[in-house]
Amino acid sequence: MSTTTLAAPVTARGAVNPWLVAFAVVLPTFMEVLDTTIANVALRYIAGGLSTAETDSEWVITSYLAANAVVLTISGWISARMGRRNYFLLSIAVFTLASGLCGMATSLSQIIFFRIIQGLAGGGLQPSSQAILIDSFPPEKQGVAMSIFGIAALIGPIVGPTLGGWLVVNYDWRWIFYINLPVGLLAFGASYFLVHDPQYLVDERKQICSQPFSFDYIGFSLLTLIMSSWEILLSKGQEWDWLGDPFLRIQALLTIFVVGIILFIVRELSTSKPLVDLRVLNNRNLLVSVIVLFSAFCVLYAASIALPAMLQALFGYDALHAGLVLSPGGISSISMLLIVGMLLGRGVDARYLIATGLIVLATSNFWMAYLNLLVSPTQVVWPRMVLTAGLGLIFAPINVAAYMYVPPHLRGSAIALVSLFRNEGGSVGTSLSQTIQQRRDQFHLSRVNEFLDPLNPYVTSYVDQTKQLFYQLTGDTHSAQQMALQSLDNLRQQQALSLAYFDVFWLAAILGIALVPLVFLMKPTVAAKGSHIAAD
Repeated sequence: MSTTTLAAPVTARGAVNPWLVAFAVVLPTFMEVLDTTIANVALRYIAGGLSTAETDSEWVITSYLAANAVVLTISGWISARMGRRNYFLLSIAVFTLASGLCGMATSLSQIIFFRIIQGLAGGGLQPSSQAILIDSFPPEKQGVAMSIFGIAALIGPIVGPTLGGWLVVNYDWRWIFYINLPVGLLAFGASYFLVHDPQYLVDERKQICSQPFSFDYIGFSLLTLIMSSWEILLSKGQEWDWLGDPFLRIQALLTIFVVGIILFIVRELSTSKPLVDLRVLNNRNLLVSVIVLFSAFCVLYAASIALPAMLQALFGYDALHAGLVLSPGGISSISMLLIVGMLLGRGVDARYLIATGLIVLATSNFWMAYLNLLVSPTQVVWPRMVLTAGLGLIFAPINVAAYMYVPPHLRGSAIALVSLFRNEGGSVGTSLSQTIQQRRDQFHLSRVNEFLDPLNPYVTSYVDQTKQLFYQLTGDTHSAQQMALQSLDNLRQQQALSLAYFDVFWLAAILGIALVPLVFLMKPTVAAKGSHIAAD
């Protein structure tokens, strides 16, 4: 076993204050992460504004996620050849321009096309900003750097539904895209003056440019096929009845995805110049971190999709008020990120923080699974704040653990893979939440029906009492009878739907707890100044 010193930051930190750099790179990251969720609450408004079906408007989300996923994976390759600063600035500029074009779209096909451009540009923002932060702060402050990045990556999904709901209710759906314009311009200006490539990247780029151009066209084609089929599969799976799809669309997409994954892995491991260096996953810490982060974001998005949907479907909240209930979670998330940054800087092992965060994440979901239909908004806010606090505990430590043992020349591939799996965890969580809710709703409806028969004294008592009430209001015996039965049916559907949402929280809680033992497969991870780290 050899020893490797944690790579010191290689930027000229004396020239530019790292906190100013952090501000410059966090802005576009927040903007991009926000765009992955802000459009979710506006789909029916977009469909209405463009005179299309709401199910077709889902392509606004799917097209963005598919394009984003493709570029996330190859962002390291592009950055190495263009220069990280140049690529970051280009991504900001194109993303901002595409946002404006999305707002001006006059048809569904136009907005889908512009969303693809937006997704392609946005895919370079997260990995680049994360890499810039890692290089800008010294080893003992890596936890602080990841906490800063976490503020953007975690607050975006929390603020997105609230901000999107407020804009579409008070203004117009187009403003969910126009809002990116001032943020993008500010981010571009700040990054242009503050962000510079470290010397090792400059040398690496010179070396690459001195060699004949080489691009893995086969790997890129396979990657595009894989991510496109995967995102469509997740987006349309429930609508098309998954493997029960009579038109075999899901079966075909799944086959393309599985075969594509196998061919892609074989291709990338056999070529001398891979598009994505999958060998970086030989690093145990990185591999475990990818799995845990993927699953944690799956839990976050599953709960984050189910909770506002439940509030709207069962409690009568609109998109804005449902978002307001979720918003206080940002306070606990930011607070925990700041605390965790200090703890990591003082030498606390990241594994213990990650494990604690997973337990807190699971606890919050167990809490939400025991809610009922009589809860007040305050009683929903607290478990939500616990949920985001748990994710705040996880995010910075797991990013420190993921990259601590990765050599600088492989850092681009590592960051791209972590960013990809983090985003895809959110996509899987969203799809999983919707599928479980709809399937379990049908299950609970059938179970509730088992007890609704004329021989059940509670049923007859309820119908008789409500019938008398409606008779007093209408004076019509037949109408009162029908209204009483309708009231019973409404109650049946309400109870079944609430149980379905609670099942989503149960599954999320179980997944969170199941991840805890996995954390201790990592090597000890202490980001202390001058520390020496054992390499595999």
